[in-house]
Amino acid sequence: MANKSIYRRRTKIVATVGPACSDKAVLSRLIKAGVNVFRLNFSYAVYDNLERVIRDVRDLNRQLGAHTALLGDLQGPKIRVGEIQNNGITLRKGDKILFTTVPCMGDAQHIYLNYKEFPLDVEEGDLVLLDDGKIKLEVLRSNRLDEVELVTVYGGLLTSKKGVNLPNTKVSLPSLTEKDQRDLNFILDHDLDWVALSFVRSPNDVKELRKRIQDRGKDTHIISKIEKPAAVAEIDAIIAESDGIMVARGDLGVEYPIEKLPLIQKSIVKKCLNQCKPVIIATQMMESMITQFMPTRAEANDVANAVLDGADALMLSGETSVGQHPVQVIEYMSRIIETVEQEVEGIYYREHAESADSEQSLSDSLCYLAGRAAKYVRAHGIVGLTRSGYTAYQVASYRPLCSVFIFTPNLRLLTRISLIWGVRAFFYDKQSGTNQTIDEVLSFLKNHKYIRKGDVVVNTGAMPVGSDGRANFLKISRIG
Repeated sequence: MANKSIYRRRTKIVATVGPACSDKAVLSRLIKAGVNVFRLNFSYAVYDNLERVIRDVRDLNRQLGAHTALLGDLQGPKIRVGEIQNNGITLRKGDKILFTTVPCMGDAQHIYLNYKEFPLDVEEGDLVLLDDGKIKLEVLRSNRLDEVELVTVYGGLLTSKKGVNLPNTKVSLPSLTEKDQRDLNFILDHDLDWVALSFVRSPNDVKELRKRIQDRGKDTHIISKIEKPAAVAEIDAIIAESDGIMVARGDLGVEYPIEKLPLIQKSIVKKCLNQCKPVIIATQMMESMITQFMPTRAEANDVANAVLDGADALMLSGETSVGQHPVQVIEYMSRIIETVEQEVEGIYYREHAESADSEQSLSDSLCYLAGRAAKYVRAHGIVGLTRSGYTAYQVASYRPLCSVFIFTPNLRLLTRISLIWGVRAFFYDKQSGTNQTIDEVLSFLKNHKYIRKGDVVVNTGAMPVGSDGRANFLKISRIG
């Protein structure tokens, strides 16, 4: 297995920022404990607060010599009920109720829904799930204008502003709401590394977002959140159009039969590896630690299984944003990940088909061969030289047992690829020849104790370093 004296965790950790951890001192402790990416949840966006967090994280990166990335998560077209009187109403099996798109105070007879097209989009028999699936209703009839009558299948207490899921309905809402467009402008203005698109239904949703980003002259990378059955049905095309994927198990677990969720997770991770795209597993990873000081055994198994599946990163939501022990949850997650990575050989050296794209087949083959060579020479590191980051994505997708060190003149890349499995990035902008460049980056790694005398490393990447080309060389070196 890996040399434990120089081992560094490969599976990355994404932590959501919120009231429990927005203080700069706590952010510093989280980075030191192992956070690789901070998620900013724009469902609760207060721009002044987010600007302070962005400034603090970037300042801490300079102070700590870290490359912590920033991910802006758009709310998306979230459907909710309106205000309900008397602290909520209790729906019982067989109860009938009207959903209206005309704003009103909700009661036992009618409830406002913030989805104007609802009466046009639903059909008789469609299911409506409320409050993360705790309450299930069925559509009886629609006036096709502003009212829908439903009957309660499974009841419960319904309070104000609860979320609504429509597993059988083809929702006509736009992928980017007016709020999302304002939040996207904020994300682009502040040059966040990643933007997460919520409730993706088709690759066209991703294309629309990509165009908006490009029209602003930006290159922020897109994470598509898989939360809808429609997205699962088009998953291959969505992965191809995206820069990364998030398996958002909250809404997905409500709208999909829950017994299928583990297999969907494993399938999406495998597909992302095959397309060399990073994948995040999110929701309820260690949710008990919102209040408890340690995770449950089931949560520890969930974290371990995501690592075994091959996920690039695991995400924490309420555990860090509003939880009582934000630093401890990172420490526990790190320990679980590290134990699996150091003791299970089967997670390494994944095989998958190379790209058939003629423009990229040569560089893809070199990245594949870098991973194969690392296995057979028992390398302690793969050292890549890249401007775009393409080499990092490709090499990491084969999950080599050794560390992956990426050198780049692209400052934006230093934080962006903090999300990628096993990759550590360093700045290098000299215009030297291939051999001199390799000597310089290996000396850097040796001087900083990432590798040691006698170690074997595999070198690959695009030369010259400042070019925008794909990987075009492969060399094996022994550290002198």
